[in-house]
Amino acid sequence: MSLKTVLILLGLALATIFALVCVLLTRERTPRSCQHLRPEQEDTEDGQSLVFADLTPEEMSQVVRYLRGNLGVPLVEASRAKPSDNCIASVDLQVPAKAEVLRFLDGGGARPAREALAVLYFGNQAEPNITEYVVGPLPLPGYHRDVTVQKYGGKVPYHRRPVTGKEYMDINALIQRELKKAPRFLAACCESDGTNLAILTTAPRGFKSGDRMTWFVLFHNVAGTGYYLSPVGLEVLVDHGDLQVSHWQLHKVFYNGRYFASTGDLEQEFVAGMLEVVRLKQPQTDAVLGSMRPRRPPEAPAPLQFEPQGPRYSVRDNRITFQGWSIAFGMNPNTGPRLFDIRYRGERIVYELSLQEALALYGSNCPGGMSTRYLDGSFGIGRFAYELVWGLDCPYTATYVDRHYLAETDTPKTNQNSLCIFEHDSALPLRRHFSDSQSFYYGGLRRNTLVIRTISTLINYDYIWDFMFHSSGAVEVRVHATGYISSSFFHGQGTDYGNRVGPHTLGTMHLHHIHYKVDLDVDGQLNSLETQDMEYEFVKDPWSTQNTIERPYLRRERLEKEDEAAFPLNAPLPRYLSFVSPNPNNWEHARSYRIQIISFAGKHLPTSSSMERSISWGRYQLAVTRRKEEEPTSTSIYNQNDPWTPTVSFADFINNETITNQDLVAWITVGFLHVPHAEDVPNTVTVGNGVGFFLRPYNYFNEDPSVDSSDSVYFSSEQDAGACGTNPLACLSSAAACAPRLPPFHFGGFLNL
Repeated sequence: MSLKTVLILLGLALATIFALVCVLLTRERTPRSCQHLRPEQEDTEDGQSLVFADLTPEEMSQVVRYLRGNLGVPLVEASRAKPSDNCIASVDLQVPAKAEVLRFLDGGGARPAREALAVLYFGNQAEPNITEYVVGPLPLPGYHRDVTVQKYGGKVPYHRRPVTGKEYMDINALIQRELKKAPRFLAACCESDGTNLAILTTAPRGFKSGDRMTWFVLFHNVAGTGYYLSPVGLEVLVDHGDLQVSHWQLHKVFYNGRYFASTGDLEQEFVAGMLEVVRLKQPQTDAVLGSMRPRRPPEAPAPLQFEPQGPRYSVRDNRITFQGWSIAFGMNPNTGPRLFDIRYRGERIVYELSLQEALALYGSNCPGGMSTRYLDGSFGIGRFAYELVWGLDCPYTATYVDRHYLAETDTPKTNQNSLCIFEHDSALPLRRHFSDSQSFYYGGLRRNTLVIRTISTLINYDYIWDFMFHSSGAVEVRVHATGYISSSFFHGQGTDYGNRVGPHTLGTMHLHHIHYKVDLDVDGQLNSLETQDMEYEFVKDPWSTQNTIERPYLRRERLEKEDEAAFPLNAPLPRYLSFVSPNPNNWEHARSYRIQIISFAGKHLPTSSSMERSISWGRYQLAVTRRKEEEPTSTSIYNQNDPWTPTVSFADFINNETITNQDLVAWITVGFLHVPHAEDVPNTVTVGNGVGFFLRPYNYFNEDPSVDSSDSVYFSSEQDAGACGTNPLACLSSAAACAPRLPPFHFGGFLNL
């Protein structure tokens, strides 16, 4: 063997040894491998959170079977039912009474009976009505009881029922028949025979109790894009209040600023040359206003968030645990996301945190727009929370959960992957300090947050519902609005009600007001309400008494009555407002949680309005009331179609009862005024369109609880900040090698429509 060969082999051997040493040193500096770790369980909950769990598809089916066999009346499947039929409208969980639940969770009492709430429409009766039954016990029902009178003080009139999909189909058929009476007008105005026009409902439906008369707005419909930006100027008023579909009729027609008795009259005016027609071309797919199709090919991928050792939270049944937090989650098909038994470090902070209602109130100089006040709960905020898109709606590696519902059908439906859970790195310190005097050090903590998210598509708008849990013990609730704006045909003084966003499209002004229920239990059920704010006092300086100091001081006040705790929507709110416990922390301050609202709400509907009481929750940005089992929600799905005699009026909850050392509920309204503009095309963006509130510990602890976080970072000038054992940030370079193998992208959200 030549000397050259020996030297080459020796060099290769040395290189191999050096590489192995580097690997070993790296392993020594890296305390963990890429192996997925199971999150530590804070307790052995043993399935207690299932008391709040949504119904399973099997339970829903059992309820339907029981009702069909035990009511003694014919039931037609809701998807086929006429107004004159009886049908099961929906089945959902009957949440047990709070006292029963707490006896079970905290006192070792019996598990409450698992029950369902079934809503039935009885159209085939001498006195048609809506009836609600509690059915139980599940999973094998053996009883039902009518709770309608108990809940609402009387029978619920039939005209208040939400409009079903079958009813909309019958209305569309009526409109199509009527459009055939104006063929020449439609060809001229819209290059259409009517069959390719989209029809959009408005609500409410009339001007007085008993009315069921709806304006429908017509749009050019182009496949693959939102029709909401392409109104053709034609709107029709349909009377669909009779139980017999054959008796429904088109009551009025509106076109380009004028009203007509029928489509036949409209056609006659056009043929006689007495109608000014705006001739619109049928939009083309590649040029239609509002298309969301990409205009540029993909470039470099965006940053990707991942967990090097797997999720640091756990999801078991309907319960999530994360770094001291424990949350039971669910979804009401009408009102949407609901959370229960929110605990931090084993202590209950919130018994119930739930969405109640989403109001969209419009202005326009067209009848459909000017009369629209959508109460989205009646359409189904939870029902229309569809499958989420991996990597866009939520992080690709989030945990996705299916939600089930039964509405307008006897068969349960599933919205797959419609709720997501993930840990979010906000790229912002939760807290930090760089010390440049006396001693030199850096200390900080990343602001990592557990997020529970779902997104509801309610016709044109998409609402992103977020519930976030911080390591400081704070809860953050936020909603963002996106999707398409609704629009009217631009004519006359249209810009008094919005901005033009297209050749014939008026983006109509509207407000979004959202209502939440927050049943706080701060260090126990018995709480009081305290406000704190600042004032100035003018005092002589005590060391010379020759000068005046404007000294700020803290003004504290305990509110005694519900009327004092009802804060009008746009009035100044005390800067600090807290639910306080009778018990002190170590520093002799009452253990408290502060409510901090972030909102830019529009003006509430005037109280002189005939329908205002149906949305009277919107009078207040915050109202605190005594908790009552008979006041579970601030509104009702029946308020939409009879807002003039509301089934539930929140204003009745506020009757000046004492709120000192009581079980209290905070009812919170957030929202914003939206005046659509050119940049709302194709879609409204989430930037600047997010509102919500915080629940923040205020003297609840003795120090910031995040000091116990294992994510804390600290190093001094005397330490090696690049050493993994000293500074966990120095371990990130090796953690990057743990990038996950992502599963293939999948989306099945169109399959269940």
